[in-house]
Amino acid sequence: MKWIRGEQAVDQSRYSLRVRMLLVLGAVLLLFFGFTGLALDRAYRNSVEGGAAERLQIQVYLLLAALEQEAGEFFVIEDIQDPRYAAINSGLYGFVYDAAMTEMWRSDSALALSLPQGEQSQRMPEVGEAIFDTINDGNGERLFRFSYGILWEGIETPFSVSVAEVAAPYFSEIRDFRQSLGRWLGGAAALLLILLLILLRWGLRPLARLSLELRNIEQGSSQRLTGGYPDELRAVTENLNRLIHSERRQRERYKTTLADLAHSLKTPLSVASGSVDALSGSPPAAPNLEGRREQLEVIKQALQRMDQIVAYQLQRAVSTQNHATLALRVDVATAVSELLAVVEKVYAGRHFIVERQCEEGLQFRGDERDLLEVLGNTLDNAFKYGRTHIRLIARQTRDVALEFCIEDDGPGIPVEQRDFVLQRGARADTLAQGQGIGLAVVSDIMASYQGSVTIELSDLGGAKFVLRFPQSESETHRK
Repeated sequence: MKWIRGEQAVDQSRYSLRVRMLLVLGAVLLLFFGFTGLALDRAYRNSVEGGAAERLQIQVYLLLAALEQEAGEFFVIEDIQDPRYAAINSGLYGFVYDAAMTEMWRSDSALALSLPQGEQSQRMPEVGEAIFDTINDGNGERLFRFSYGILWEGIETPFSVSVAEVAAPYFSEIRDFRQSLGRWLGGAAALLLILLLILLRWGLRPLARLSLELRNIEQGSSQRLTGGYPDELRAVTENLNRLIHSERRQRERYKTTLADLAHSLKTPLSVASGSVDALSGSPPAAPNLEGRREQLEVIKQALQRMDQIVAYQLQRAVSTQNHATLALRVDVATAVSELLAVVEKVYAGRHFIVERQCEEGLQFRGDERDLLEVLGNTLDNAFKYGRTHIRLIARQTRDVALEFCIEDDGPGIPVEQRDFVLQRGARADTLAQGQGIGLAVVSDIMASYQGSVTIELSDLGGAKFVLRFPQSESETHRK
């Protein structure tokens, strides 16, 4: 599919299936590792902040142990175990606030520390309540703060003790973790993409093989798709094989039909040509008016026959069933008479003796055009190779519904060549005109009716073609 933008055409199908799947899986991996990284980062940060809160809680307890108050003022009665409280800007600061969050005491380390007013006005923790939060000093440096509400003995109002610590080392640790996490997750994602590319290449190999085999079939170096495909592609390859076979068979049927059409048109064309020659005065004695009318009628019949042949062959080209229905009944005597009249006109110059034996009431169950095609090709072969005598016998026997025997007094067909001459394009006599199609058409049509064609030796001395049409099941049951 192409979208036209100005003068440029963007082909939306230029990406291969492998690239599309790799892009989709890459996006899925990106989302997966992205959410995984966020989850791990959040968990690690919570762990770091939780550890900081625990350490500051211990510092609150140490500060409480060292604090003393007298007359409402707090002071340290002994050295605090952590010396950072005594060093200015050491990064660890202690505070004491009253119930109004007014500062009552700060450690020596916090003497130079300034806190914005908003950072000082935190909520007063309840007695026994601990609050852990993050604040910024006057220089914008972030601090972790842990506050604990207490009630001092002798003092009615509660107060709180807060310990703050510079958060930079913790955030540096978090940044190092993020960098390490990013490298590991990025490496894992790249490795998985490489593995996915390898797996996709391996998994899509049957499609590449299918494409190669289809290309070979298109170029004519192969006839069908081979087996060994995965279950997901087996139905596709089997259907493609059936399609290829059907297309090839249809193409052969078209080719065969064109050859059959050309062969079938020879007889009516010969009849029409002979009549035209007679009308044009080519023979020594030009026909009179009555003769001209007769010749025109012959030409008309030949043209009608050619029209029927064209329609018949076109129907055969698009249908695998030559006899669409067996309900049609064709009078055999009439069909034989019409055929002999046409063939005798074609071979009128050779003066044949035609012996016809046709039982009364014989009927052919099938397409009349099939019967005419079968008898016409067989009779044409007999007239072509016969010398002076032709015999046609049509009868019904106990075993077959209809049997035709067409004999001639020609040279006959050797036993070893009788099957060969029924093949398409095969001719026993290469000197005679023809393409070796007529008898193959007879064989094809007889096979479509489950009938048979046999070649024997005639008592006339030439070939004897026996065409047998089988009985239907209903006729068999009646017997």
